[in-house]
Amino acid sequence: MAHMLKELLGNDHPLFAQNIVELEKSTGNDGVDVRLLTDILARAHKILREIGLDPVNTTGIEAYQALKNLSKTESGKRILQDSDFVLMLFGKDLVSFNLHDIIENTHHELDFAHRTTEHAKRHLRREVVRRYAEHERTHEKQVHLLTEEVGLKRPSDEDYPIVHDQLSDPPTVLAIGDIFTDAFIKLNQEVARIDVEPDGSKRISLPLGSKPPYDGVEVIRAVGPSPNAAVSMARLGLDVALRAFLGDDVPGQEAIEHLRKESVKTELLSVQNGVASNYYYVLRFGAERTILVKNENYQYTWKAPTNKPHWIYLSLLSEQSWELHEDMLDYLQENPQIKLAFQPGTFHFSWGVEKLKKIYERSYIVIMNREEAVEVTGKSYDSIKDLTLALHELGPDIVVITDGPNGSYASYDWKLVTIPNYPDPQPPVDRTGAGDAFASTIVAALAMGESMDTALTWAPINSMSVVQYVGAQAGLLTIEKIRHYLKKAPANYNIKEIIE
Repeated sequence: MAHMLKELLGNDHPLFAQNIVELEKSTGNDGVDVRLLTDILARAHKILREIGLDPVNTTGIEAYQALKNLSKTESGKRILQDSDFVLMLFGKDLVSFNLHDIIENTHHELDFAHRTTEHAKRHLRREVVRRYAEHERTHEKQVHLLTEEVGLKRPSDEDYPIVHDQLSDPPTVLAIGDIFTDAFIKLNQEVARIDVEPDGSKRISLPLGSKPPYDGVEVIRAVGPSPNAAVSMARLGLDVALRAFLGDDVPGQEAIEHLRKESVKTELLSVQNGVASNYYYVLRFGAERTILVKNENYQYTWKAPTNKPHWIYLSLLSEQSWELHEDMLDYLQENPQIKLAFQPGTFHFSWGVEKLKKIYERSYIVIMNREEAVEVTGKSYDSIKDLTLALHELGPDIVVITDGPNGSYASYDWKLVTIPNYPDPQPPVDRTGAGDAFASTIVAALAMGESMDTALTWAPINSMSVVQYVGAQAGLLTIEKIRHYLKKAPANYNIKEIIE
């Protein structure tokens, strides 16, 4: 791996490989160099596939010309926003995927033989230093000494601008789904109890006809899988709008006010006269909850956003919303560049695969739990590989399956991986919204141009934080907080490939 980094950087220092080996030893041979090269390759391949090139059969000249053409449009620049330190060898030809390099090559009309790769090399040098310096087992001073010695750490590279930091407009997402107000009632465990039925199912039991005390109530506004995802992605820095349906009552007005405070755009909300807003009662028994639901009847209609989003995030919607799904599919057909993230809700599962065939086919990523994956595919619960393959056959490029205390699984780029849950600092207070935090964080990371590997390390952190609070949104983190937790992650918190 040191040899490959040496080739990408064009570094001829005789101690280069030796110092990389020493850096790896200082991490406990944690494979920092392997992960970095994997990230570079994954990002390069992703960009090539997005512009219709086969990474295996493309030449350096073909890639160079295609990247130059890509940089001439705003949408093309956005595709390149996560490629600051990406370089790729096509045989012996080195091509930079860095937007600064590509713009410079284009502006100066440089032919292939005179192309520049210096911006990408600067970023790659800095990225090598950063990854080793931030590793929990290394000593930062030693890292700087070893990298300075071979020209990896240079004063001229410090504070060099990141391309996507200079893009003024953040990625845009339209979240679509039902919205609720949740009243969390904390049951008194001296009065309430859990009864176990002969079939193993559990029920909450309270004295009938009496006035049992409760420990407290907390009203949480503007929740539901899609509103939770919208708030999550907004806190992570994305430009998010929500298409949801609510009444013109006080809970509806409070929900709109809450979303605006969370920087979620509300122009696409459908406020319907004379109809109540959805209001749920959540009975809390320890960290578990039972939700009393009553869904109101709305007129579910599609409304196209004024500005086309980069992503649409679809989750729980009422049984009466099928026409909206059809109109959304028409919109996506007209706008093939928009990626669809699908986190199915209750009625999506009850509708079945055949009715949702076009939704799955159009989805870039689907996210569900293991039991739901069994229901959708009919495959064995015991085989994650079969479950992910069956979901891929429905159409999505990326498949994510959550599995409670066992962590999560994902299938992408022809590999199947798993990642554990991030350890809870304290016992969970309330598990509401943990799945929404997980799913939305993955989508946010991808929208920001991060690799799927990175997205999978972010998502469990946001879920961990959410369960430390009552409700689905109080614990949602900013990107700075996620990175803070990531630096403190235990040694076993990493992605592992599953080979079956």
